[in-house]
Amino acid sequence: MNMRFDLKYLNGGDDVFGPNYGGATIYTVTRRGYSAECPNIGHLLANLKFSLRGESEMMAAILDRHEQPDIAAAEWLKTNPTASKAWLGGVLTFDGKPAYAALAHSAPPPRPGGFEQWIISHKIPVGDAMAVAIDTIKTHGTFVFDGISIVIRGMVDGVTAALRMLPAPALIVGIAALAYVLRRSWTLMAFVALALLFILNQGYWIATLETLSLVLVATFASAAIGVPLGIAAAHRPRLFAALRPVLDLMQTLPTFVYLIPTLVLFGLGVVPGLISTVIFALPAPIRLTHLGISSVPRPLIEAGQSFGATPMQLLWKIELPSAATTIIAGITQCIMLSLSMVVIAALVGAGGLGVPVVRALNSVQVGMGFEAGFTIVLLAIILDRMSRPKERGVSQ
Repeated sequence: MNMRFDLKYLNGGDDVFGPNYGGATIYTVTRRGYSAECPNIGHLLANLKFSLRGESEMMAAILDRHEQPDIAAAEWLKTNPTASKAWLGGVLTFDGKPAYAALAHSAPPPRPGGFEQWIISHKIPVGDAMAVAIDTIKTHGTFVFDGISIVIRGMVDGVTAALRMLPAPALIVGIAALAYVLRRSWTLMAFVALALLFILNQGYWIATLETLSLVLVATFASAAIGVPLGIAAAHRPRLFAALRPVLDLMQTLPTFVYLIPTLVLFGLGVVPGLISTVIFALPAPIRLTHLGISSVPRPLIEAGQSFGATPMQLLWKIELPSAATTIIAGITQCIMLSLSMVVIAALVGAGGLGVPVVRALNSVQVGMGFEAGFTIVLLAIILDRMSRPKERGVSQ
């Protein structure tokens, strides 16, 4: 509740909102005979009545003054003796005395004092500052965010439309053929074809295409940003030292935290889901590209320099070919991380395979949840097997 403003209802509020301006009575149901066995609890449950102002005062003490809930409750009961006396009517202590009299003479919970209380009372306004910053950015950057939304939504919708234009059998054959071209494995080709046929059979084909388009766009964006940053960080140690804490924060921050500002700035839809996916998956290509470029053998670099190669020639002809396996591994991890955001993205309206998962979770439909989850697993295996770098000395 926490009513921070003195709100006034119009005349006739009971007629519009219902009795007591829409107030509701909540009953606690107990088993038969419970009130007789535990009369104190029975009296307390029958007497409990909460007002809007009382709830607001309690929430203000907890949220605004940062008091512990037990301390806030004890202080509120002490300053509102009428309410507490009405609640404890008929309630007795173990020795048969009125509970209200015992409560009046009881000591409140000890407040934190000294350094702890000083720290609590001088809270750094991190949340308030972020809220003000987001509101300011949203107010003055509407056109920018609208443009970003149009571009992202257009890319995802375009890829999805291109995939849906192809008949399902043709797309299955094409993906299976691509798997053979990439891996030279008849076993993988057969698995890809059977897995896609199973997805089509289960009725999740369109949702799979939506998820695939989201993963492809997110991976393309993450690689386009992450690989150049990783190369730059490998050649500039100070840049990597500055990027390291940012990457650590991006990898450890809960994904739901990303959704809060993006949802406020861009609204429901595929845009906040895709931006959160890119932020979540971006550290993988940056770190592994940096690792690959940094791990290029020094003799190769010196050989190129001895033949007069420029820095750009060293990058394209020595460093990138030598680090290609590690860079591809980073892109593969980026694909897997993007796919892991499917359910999270569905919570903000991104669509795809996360929609049936969320729906099954909300309605406790075990069958639908297992079907959608198994479909996500199959899609993850397909993308992983097709995109992972080839292992040297191991036949595919």
